[in-house]
Amino acid sequence: MSDTPYEDPYLIISSDCHAGLPTEQYRPYLDSRFHRQFDEFLGQRDARRAEATRLGVRNEAFAEKWFHDHEEGLRGGWDTGQRLKELDGDGVAAEVVFPDADAVDSQTAAPFGVGLGLSGDQDPELGMAGAQAHNRWLAEFVAQTPERHCGVALLPITGEPGKVVAEIHRAKESGLGALMIPAMWVDKAPYHDRRYDPVWAAAAETRMPIVTHSGSSPRHEYGDHLGIFVSEVTWWPARPLWFLLWSGVFERHPGLKFGVAESGCWWLPNQLWFMDRLYLGAHGGKKLSPFEELKRPPSEYLDRQVFVCATNTKRRELAQRYEIGVDNILWGSDFPHPEGTWPNTRTWLKNTFHDIPVEETRRMLGLAAAEVFGFDTAKLAPIARRIGPTPAELGQSPDQAAVAASWARSREVGRHWLTEHDFPVLGVTQ
Repeated sequence: MSDTPYEDPYLIISSDCHAGLPTEQYRPYLDSRFHRQFDEFLGQRDARRAEATRLGVRNEAFAEKWFHDHEEGLRGGWDTGQRLKELDGDGVAAEVVFPDADAVDSQTAAPFGVGLGLSGDQDPELGMAGAQAHNRWLAEFVAQTPERHCGVALLPITGEPGKVVAEIHRAKESGLGALMIPAMWVDKAPYHDRRYDPVWAAAAETRMPIVTHSGSSPRHEYGDHLGIFVSEVTWWPARPLWFLLWSGVFERHPGLKFGVAESGCWWLPNQLWFMDRLYLGAHGGKKLSPFEELKRPPSEYLDRQVFVCATNTKRRELAQRYEIGVDNILWGSDFPHPEGTWPNTRTWLKNTFHDIPVEETRRMLGLAAAEVFGFDTAKLAPIARRIGPTPAELGQSPDQAAVAASWARSREVGRHWLTEHDFPVLGVTQ
């Protein structure tokens, strides 16, 4: 660190990046007894792509141009050397690695569609087999430069609990650091069901954050109306949050960390205000939580255990950062997806963070993610000094702290949202 912390480069950690093999290359990582089903899955791929094109989910012309213009960089989806080159170019010292490396062409989907499409309606046996194949490859991938990657294991949580818990421990022992569960349970038990308690306990014990990610949705309902899909795509990965919260999962498992990825955080301030209002106004939550499993307002659980991997964090979301909580916002580049900031991350950061106080920026761009996902900041510091942009490069000035509230005051400034006007009869205040 320099004598003037303002001049220190940022230690940037992307909380949402993607990696995955070209699908057919997963064969060596898949149990041999599933090879026949895997061949059938590969044979159906063209039909799935044609259907995605018909529904408007996939734009053939855009896909062709995207791959033509970024052919070399996209190899970073599975090639470590190329990946480090792309991360360095973006100024990103470390990353959290989710599955599916292109999100355009479906050529890097994990076996049996359990990547970003991981869902509760998948065949339990095939779902676990495909997840384990990806997890085995990902463990090898991140092991090449472990200080720079936290691999997110796929976890088909709606299967038999004993097998799910075993996969958590196997993934942890292999070097992976987080768990992605289905955003949708479909016809399986919802996440308030106590059958999942051993899973939450194992995640807390291994200190592996559980994350949902945008991707799953009932697309069969939308027809060719892509606007309907994008209008509610955030809903599905966010929905498990209040299932876990109101059923007391966070109270029973205080060591559990839970996050929502690639769904923004624009929806959270009003949702959080609404849940706090319900809890504080409904006789301490007794009416809303039949087993009286909540001991504190929802916002306190959020600050203690919940985070949002806010890919491509927007200016509007930064304006709400004190209501959300600065430490609850984890920035992500979404590399190598086309809706992300790569390969123009440095310019994007300048346009987005130019007037945000430096210490708050350090938290949102990396330090909060380091704490959640267990990165060693001492090992990352030399990398950050080599590639990280400085506050000056983002257009920030040292006196911004004088004109903006400090991140340490986020609760005082942003959470002063409930007054006696919310509860005129009870006179509750916060």
